[in-house]
Amino acid sequence: MPRFAAPALALFLVAGCSAPTPDPRGVERDEVLVQVSASGRAEAKPDEARFTAGVETIAATSAEASARNAATMNAVAAALGRLGVKREDLQTQALRLARIDYGPNRGRFQAQNLVEVRVRDVAKAGEAVAAVTQAGANVVSGPNLAVSDPENASRTAYAAAYRAARARAEAYAGAAGMRVARVLAIRDGGGERPPRPYYGDAAETAGVVAQAAAPPVEAGRTRSEVQVRVDFALAPK
Repeated sequence: MPRFAAPALALFLVAGCSAPTPDPRGVERDEVLVQVSASGRAEAKPDEARFTAGVETIAATSAEASARNAATMNAVAAALGRLGVKREDLQTQALRLARIDYGPNRGRFQAQNLVEVRVRDVAKAGEAVAAVTQAGANVVSGPNLAVSDPENASRTAYAAAYRAARARAEAYAGAAGMRVARVLAIRDGGGERPPRPYYGDAAETAGVVAQAAAPPVEAGRTRSEVQVRVDFALAPK
C-alpha cells in the first residue's frame, strides 16, 4: 500500500507548486484594473471648399436641351479653369434629361447637369461661386468647408483624449491610495465623421441670379472630436 501512496503525494506537491493562472485582463495579483473612457477635441482651419454647381435647361426638343445644357456646362468648367480649378476637381453628381408633363412647360424637355466643385483654397471659394453663376450656372448650393487631411488634424485630439484618460486614472488611483503602474490596452473609440454634402432637388435651387461680385466665404475653424478607451493597472504605492 505505501508504494502506491507516494506517486499521489508527489502529484499533489507538484500541483501545489505550479504558478497561478495569469489573469486574462493582464493585471497582477496585487493590482487593480481600471477602465477609462475619455474624449479629446481639436480645431483646425478648413483648407478646401466644395460646392455644387449645375445647369438646368428647358427647350422644345431633347436634342436642343442637351446641346444648350452641355455648352453652358463647358463654359462653367472653363470659368473654373481660369481660377485654377482643375478638371480632376470636378465630379459629376447628376445627369438628367426628361420630358415635362405638367405646368407651363408641358411638352418641352428639361436637361440638367450637376457637378461637385472642389476648391483647394477656401479664400477663392466665393470667387468660384461668382464665376460659375456668371458663366451660366443656375443651380448652386454650398459651399461645404472641410479639412483635406482629417486624420492629421485629429492627431491632436487623440493625444488630448489619452491625456484626459490618464488624468482620470490618476484621480482614481489617488482616491484609492494607489498609483498607475501600467497601461494594459488602448482602444480607439472612433471619431466624428465630417458631414456629407447635401444635393437638393435642382428645382429647389434653379434660377440663381448671376453674382456681380464674389460672395464672402469665411473659413472659420472645424472641430474634430475622438474617443478612446484605456485600461490601466493600479498598484499599491
